[in-house]
Amino acid sequence: MTKNPTSLNKTLVLGLGNLIMGDEGVGVHVVRALEKHTLPAGVECLDGGTGGFILLEPLENADHIILIDAAADGNPPGTVTRTTPRFSKDYPPTLTAHDIGIKDLLDAFYMQGGTREVILYAIAIDPRQSISMELSAECARAAETATYEILAELRAGAAAA
Repeated sequence: MTKNPTSLNKTLVLGLGNLIMGDEGVGVHVVRALEKHTLPAGVECLDGGTGGFILLEPLENADHIILIDAAADGNPPGTVTRTTPRFSKDYPPTLTAHDIGIKDLLDAFYMQGGTREVILYAIAIDPRQSISMELSAECARAAETATYEILAELRAGAAAA
């Protein structure tokens, strides 16, 4: 798949999650928080919701990709982990509330020739929580931490460009 030639140094910040599943929707909460800030030129925030292969096009049209998602990775709830996994199998376990999982989406991205580095902000959650549209206290603090870490990363990248 060819990259959009009009996209110059575009960074996609993609938040995944299901808002009615409480902490599982943390990626969407972070993207919405980022959108309230002044972002460097070329940064696009996208609420990816529960995913799907429709997200392949935005991934293919980005030069830099930052994903935010909840993870059931065994870390204490509220732990924010920044990783740059090389293969989709390197991603931490996520929940199954998405139509397709992040690993399925990334496998399809890589199979279609996607070669860009993907940065993942994984926020550990307790998968046994009840249905809610609110984040737990631990996850709300983690979402704020992730928001400011991503802002700093985006601004540092813009300054270096």
